[in-house]
Amino acid sequence: MNRKDFITNTGLLTAGLLLSKDLSAFELAYPNVRVPVNKRRFSSPAVEKAIKKFQKNVTDPELSWLFNNCLPNTLDTTVTYTTANGRPDTYVITGDIDAMWLRDSSAQVWPYLSFMKEDTKLKDLIAGVINRQTIYVLKDPYANAFYHTGEQKSEWQSDHTKMQPGVHERKWEIDSLCYTMRLAYNYWKLTSDTAPFDAEWKKAIQLIVKTFKEQQRKTGLGPYTFQRETAKPTDSLPMAGYGFPVKPVGLICSMFRPSDDATVFPFLVPSNLFAVVSLRQIAELVTAVHKDAALAAELTALALEVETAIQKYAIVEHPVYGKMYAFEVDGFGNVNLMDDANVPSLLALPYLNAVKATDPVYQNTRKFALSEHNPYFYKGVESEGIGGPHVEQQDMIWPLSIIARGLTSSDDAEIKQCIAWLKKSHAGTGFMHESYKKDHPETFTRAWFAWTNTIFGEFLWEVYQERPHLLI
Repeated sequence: MNRKDFITNTGLLTAGLLLSKDLSAFELAYPNVRVPVNKRRFSSPAVEKAIKKFQKNVTDPELSWLFNNCLPNTLDTTVTYTTANGRPDTYVITGDIDAMWLRDSSAQVWPYLSFMKEDTKLKDLIAGVINRQTIYVLKDPYANAFYHTGEQKSEWQSDHTKMQPGVHERKWEIDSLCYTMRLAYNYWKLTSDTAPFDAEWKKAIQLIVKTFKEQQRKTGLGPYTFQRETAKPTDSLPMAGYGFPVKPVGLICSMFRPSDDATVFPFLVPSNLFAVVSLRQIAELVTAVHKDAALAAELTALALEVETAIQKYAIVEHPVYGKMYAFEVDGFGNVNLMDDANVPSLLALPYLNAVKATDPVYQNTRKFALSEHNPYFYKGVESEGIGGPHVEQQDMIWPLSIIARGLTSSDDAEIKQCIAWLKKSHAGTGFMHESYKKDHPETFTRAWFAWTNTIFGEFLWEVYQERPHLLI
């Protein structure tokens, strides 16, 4: 059902024209689009309890319907939970692509962390994600997405890079490794469970540090190259697959963005800021669990080096907004001023605890990102938000950017506006999408994109707990 039909049907219901004794008004306006119980991949009593609580107390029927559809979408449709060698093992696809991204899988299960204390099986499922991610990082720290087994064949197996069986795609993105650290650290802080953090996990952390240092490119270009035969420029790298040059200044090169698009200048600032907080978190975990002072010191020293370089090379003076973060830099003084919808973005930095929301530099950056000075900020009559080059169309707003805006706001009016825009974006489907055409939400990409669905559920649940008056 597209949004036009949805609105029409709702209007007819209000007039009482579609009612029958067998079908209620609610069922007609908000059809059951969630996967049937017997076909769900995983069910969490704690999550179902939260849904019932939300629906009982939130008076907006459309929001209740969306929350029921979106919060459990990762569990309903994308997870395969088993055990391997007596340990939890969880494979998580993104939705309509049968592959597990390190970033997406971490982000997809993130909203469930707060429910683990009430649900041991859910805790085990998330531990299984950490265990599987450890295997993937050890397999190839430069890859961004993997298959469940080595038998699956990638459509990208002809890419000019060191592809291995079981790797779906090998785009080097800093945030892939940061997300694994974020999930591991916060799982540990919430559960005190150290079972996932064995010797293999420690090897993965050591490999992450090695990879980050290689991509500082202080002693050479490093081992990673990537090129693809494609008509899409953002899917390949220039300069023999190494990307455009950088001056080694302590920052870490990320050849691709969280959108899986190639960077222009390889020092991607949001991802470097994400690396700083992630390295420090894992230093704390390594100290507590492995008592390895040397590794913890190495992690902390790298975080400080990157942080210092960010302050020197990544903060620029904008003629309108003043001191703000650039999106990408190269160390030579060249900068790319923009923001992209995918997380980490400049807008979403406080959500990742990478900066404080009250930081003046962030606030200036936020104003820039949500303005016409950001080439990927789109403003329509019905809604506004940030997009990016990934879908190769202009005026395509990503719900993820509106959600990030809401999650990083302390302003009631702004948060309520974000919810209203998101309500208008689902086009009658009951789910969030990768992107939609401004003022025409029925034109969207990716009908099944579990990350956006689940983080929308996270956003609504946070508002419900902290600002319930906004949902009335």
